[in-house]
This record gives sequence, C-alpha cells and structure tokens, in this order.
Amino acid sequence: MELGVFTFADIRAGETAEQRLREVVEEAEVADEVGLDVFGVGEHHRAEYAVSAPAVVLAAAAARTSRIRLTSAVTVLSSANPVRLHQQFATLDLLSGGRAEMMVGRGSFIESFPLFGFDLRDYDRLFEEKLAELLQIRATGVTAAGQGVYPLAGDPYPVWVAVGGTPESAVRAGMLDLPMALAIIGGQPERFTPFAELHRRAAAEAGHERPRLSINSHGYIAETTQEALDVSYPYVSAAMNRIGRERGWPPMQRPDYDAAATLRGANFVGTPEQVVEKILFQHELFGHDRVMLQFTVGGSPHEGVLRSIELFGREVAPAVRAALAS
Repeated sequence: MELGVFTFADIRAGETAEQRLREVVEEAEVADEVGLDVFGVGEHHRAEYAVSAPAVVLAAAAARTSRIRLTSAVTVLSSANPVRLHQQFATLDLLSGGRAEMMVGRGSFIESFPLFGFDLRDYDRLFEEKLAELLQIRATGVTAAGQGVYPLAGDPYPVWVAVGGTPESAVRAGMLDLPMALAIIGGQPERFTPFAELHRRAAAEAGHERPRLSINSHGYIAETTQEALDVSYPYVSAAMNRIGRERGWPPMQRPDYDAAATLRGANFVGTPEQVVEKILFQHELFGHDRVMLQFTVGGSPHEGVLRSIELFGREVAPAVRAALAS
C-alpha cells in the first residue's frame, strides 16, 4: 500500500501566502525524507488557501525531493484548459524524473467557475468533455484536431478521478480505466464501500484490470490520543464550521470530532498505533491501494504538522506495510 499526505495550504491568521507556500514545500521535503510515497496539493481560488496553481508548487517541491510522487489534490478540471493543464503536468513530470500525477474532480469550492468564465450548471458536461480531451492528449501528444502539444513526457503520468459522493463518477472512472480517490471526511467509512464496488464493476464490465483505489481523509498524529485531539480540534472545527455556515451544515462539536477519531469513524486522528489499526480496518472494507491524509485542515500549527508527517512515515507506514505483506 502507498501512503501519502496532501494539503490545501490553509493560510493561518497573521500568515502570508509566501510563508505558507514555503511551509508546503518543507512538508513535501519531510514527507520524502521519512519514506512516504505521495505528496499532494489542492487547487483553490479563495483568500484562505495559498495554492491556486498546484503544478507550480509541485515543481518547487520536485526540486527539494528525490523520490516521493507529486500530485494535485485536486485539479478542478471542468474550469481548466486541458491543453495547458497537460503541458504543466508533463513539464512537472520531466522536472521530477517521472513523479507527476494528477487528481481531477469537482474540488471543494466553486469559485473557479465564474473566475474563468464557466457556468457551474455545465459542470458535468464540461468535466466529461475535458477529461476526454486530457486523456487524448496524454495518450497521443496531439489534440483531437491533430495539433501537437509539447513538451512530450515519457510514460503517461497517472490521472486519478476524485470522488466524494457521486456514484456516476465512480462508474465513469472505472469505465475509463482510471484509478479513483475516494474522499471520506465524515460518517462511517463502510457506507462508502458501494463506491469501490461500482468502480471495480464498471472497470471489469469494460474489460479492464482491477483499478487502483485511494482513500483520502483528514488526520492528525501525535504521541497521545488526547494531544492529537486537543491540538487539531480547534483548527478543524473552525474551518469546517466556516464552510458549514456557507452550506447549511450543523456546527461541529467536540463529541462529534472525538467520535470520528474512533475505529469506525472517518478521521485518522490519534497515536501512530491507532492510525495503523484504522488503516488496516479500512483495508478489510475496501482492499484499497493508497491512503492519503490531510494534516493541515484549518491551518494546524506547522511544527505539529511536520511531527504528524514524521510519525506517519517513520512509524505508521512501516507497520502498515509489514502487516499487509504478512
């Protein structure tokens, strides 16, 4: 199993975007040093997040790392230009020695649609058309009209489809022989097993091999459960409640957060031993190939995030790999 981390680069109070971006690159560097497999950054177009151009940030991380794979998490494909997007990630792939990946999906917010002149009501049509164009260019190096797109990368970089709660997206990913990243940030994980089943069934019916699956969730790791909960809760709850006010969600309360950190909850918050147990528990449910955790929700303190990454790489990852190998 591959294990990795991703971030939305939340900007903390009193912090500049410049400072936060430097921290993101440091997070990638530490993730590489401790033996994690993947590092991702999300695309947003809001004041509270520092990354609107994932490929640029990942290119900076490529210069400071040597082994870890580098992915967007996610790229909002419906409001992007597939030609330019491919050029950016092909360039990243060349700069990083073949370590680039792309994760495409709806994203957490909708600001990119009016910003780039698109109507959100056209989301599904735009996504389907642009995904087809991106895959055409990635496979052949030319557009459907026969125009060359440069630079030419080596092997095609992986394109993952990020899915939150739409069965049609899981089916589409399977039919297209694309790996799926399943976001689980609330509720009981077993409720999401039908998405994995739909993904695999669609791939099989289309004549493809079993597709890869990633589980992407929130987390925070510390030496004790209490420390992990106490340190992360104020930041996570502030972020989720801010978003919740926009979307009509009920406020997050501490008992809800504590419950989500238990074995059958969605969040990977706790000690290394607890995170290992939860990863293995979910592997029984999903049989997945990758776990991606987000330690920076709401702008958790940088030093704590780095410590979480270290514990994930040095203690959790070896234990999980050994358990699955046996």
